[in-house]
Amino acid sequence: MELDKILAISKKPGLYKLITQSRGGFIAESLLDQKRISVSISSNVSLLSEIAIYTLGEELPLKDVLLKIFDKEKGAETSTSPKASKDDLEAYFFSVLPDYDEDRVYPSDIKKILNWYNLLNKNELLDFKTEASSTEEEE
Repeated sequence: MELDKILAISKKPGLYKLITQSRGGFIAESLLDQKRISVSISSNVSLLSEIAIYTLGEELPLKDVLLKIFDKEKGAETSTSPKASKDDLEAYFFSVLPDYDEDRVYPSDIKKILNWYNLLNKNELLDFKTEASSTEEEE
């Protein structure tokens, strides 16, 4: 899974795949509807590979959190809806990541992570099995 080419763009729904750079920014393709948009360099953009989740110890990369959700759900969609209540979202996230920092990870963050997981899973961008086998081959 290459999260370094997947973007979250502020004030835009869903996730985007980086296509190419342009003079004033870059071109991205929506994972929701496959429409391409031009994104200005001044836009607030986050690479999923740069996002980490606060835990009581160290920050955990988003990729590791997505892997934990993938393992829990056995590759299926999340069993808890991203639109669930605050308590349900927190209980689900606690079952995935027992040591997450409840003071710094808000229900809105959990909702976003579950939405991202489901979107990446739907677009078959969560390929942990292939990654694990290629890592084993390298060793």
